[in-house]
Amino acid sequence: MSKSHSLWVEKYRSNSLQEFVGNPSIKESINLFIEQNDIQNLLFYGPAGTGKTTLAKLIVDNINCDHLYINASDERGIDTIRDKVVSFASAASFTPLKVVILDEADFLTLNAQASLRNVIETFSRSTRFILTCNFVERIIDPIQSRCQTFKILPPSKSQIASHVMEILEKEDVKVELNDLKILVNQFYPDLRKMLNTAQAFSKTGTLVLDTTAIASSNYMFEVLKELKSKPNFKKIRQIIQDSNVSDYEGFYRFLYDNASEYASGKEGTIAILLNKYAYEANFKIDKEINLMALISEIISHTKPQVI
Repeated sequence: MSKSHSLWVEKYRSNSLQEFVGNPSIKESINLFIEQNDIQNLLFYGPAGTGKTTLAKLIVDNINCDHLYINASDERGIDTIRDKVVSFASAASFTPLKVVILDEADFLTLNAQASLRNVIETFSRSTRFILTCNFVERIIDPIQSRCQTFKILPPSKSQIASHVMEILEKEDVKVELNDLKILVNQFYPDLRKMLNTAQAFSKTGTLVLDTTAIASSNYMFEVLKELKSKPNFKKIRQIIQDSNVSDYEGFYRFLYDNASEYASGKEGTIAILLNKYAYEANFKIDKEINLMALISEIISHTKPQVI
């Protein structure tokens, strides 16, 4: 049985560069930053679940600095830059350096990014910035040009499989190699998703994968990924059609549980929409059309706002 009820993704987050899987050349650069106790402005980009946030946190944990962490998917507007970031950067400090981590910076509005560019310039002597994002093309060029940019590549499937196996062994969870292979192939390169799934399907002390449930949850995560980036109605409809969705009630619940991921600050509006369409689904002959009408409304309510 598992020895802990905590989330494995947090429990086994790398605490040192040595523990971090993959990207050896980037680890060398980061190790040099740590040895020098100084960094440039940094931009980490790459697929979800590959360790961008972990690397940013490893840096600030290993150099002498004060740091501020902001998840831009939750705080994406210009007020975040004007208030939180400027207040932090302008405050007195007993350390030689201050660092601002802007996680998921591709969620920042254009005006917020323009303001950030000015802040980076204004406080260049005392404050460094580490940005992480999945979609580097959503970061304006003036910010990219002021950062040393690193593309975080996922480790190989064999490296990830070995890492997951080590975690399962530490949790006293038994697993057949075929199940491990299914897990890695299904969610590669997102290690975070692999660990969440492994934990969910190993409550009895043995990892037993329900391939139907995994396939179902996989299309849900694909839709969630689309809603979090630049939602494309046609692409989401294709995902739904290709997946032969049958558990509409489960999908509505998934969208509700993860509303903060794609509609931060508008969770109440999303809850009202979901309640409306979930109820109407009981009376609709074509439930797929009802679902896509919901997706259309969600997209219209969650388009990035320039403020």
